[in-house]
Amino acid sequence: MPSIVYEAPPFPEILSMTTEVVEAKQLSDPHLNSRFSLKKVSLFFAMIGIIFLIISYGPSLVYYAKGSEQISNLLLRTAAGKEIPAEKKYSYQPVFDRNLPETNSISIPTLNMTSAIHEATNDNHEEALKEGVWRVNDFGTPFNRESPTILTAHRYGYLSWSVDFRLRHSFYNLPHLQNGDIIEIVWRQRKYVYAVYKEEEGDIISDYSADLILYTCRDLNSEVRIVKYAKLLEI
Repeated sequence: MPSIVYEAPPFPEILSMTTEVVEAKQLSDPHLNSRFSLKKVSLFFAMIGIIFLIISYGPSLVYYAKGSEQISNLLLRTAAGKEIPAEKKYSYQPVFDRNLPETNSISIPTLNMTSAIHEATNDNHEEALKEGVWRVNDFGTPFNRESPTILTAHRYGYLSWSVDFRLRHSFYNLPHLQNGDIIEIVWRQRKYVYAVYKEEEGDIISDYSADLILYTCRDLNSEVRIVKYAKLLEI
């Protein structure tokens, strides 16, 4: 009995046949046609969304990744070269408590924020800001109040920071600090308690009569600062 040899049609013919089958299926199944159209519409809007995100946030992300030092320099300039009021005289000092930690720190209960206060010269301020809160070293300390204590920190910080670190060690939530809120600073094992009395936005500090000044960036790549002013409570 002679063997039967099957010869497959050329590939172009197979492709043509497959296309015809799909088209026939689409014509016989309107739901399939609808799904193909919905997929195209979804893909179109997804592409529009990606383009919108790139246009809106692309520059900020580049600034965030590469501009940390530039932001730090802006923070430095906010409190640089300003006139300080005449020397203030204080006699009050909180009680020394050896049970308090030796590390100088700031705590803001309403923001659930606690961070060590880092010391650095103006030339090395970037290193301090990488760790959290920096005391601007041209000004006073809680113990020596001839000029206000000025603390600054990044709001958004660095890509290497975790979300938990940013919330606890930066001034990310500083905008939410309200007048009357309490700020606690442990300095040389004495606890200094302050109350916020004023807030403002701008590129400079306007009130050097405050005992404590906190400030940070309002936006990721803006020169506008959020500034909080506080008075020391004698308790």
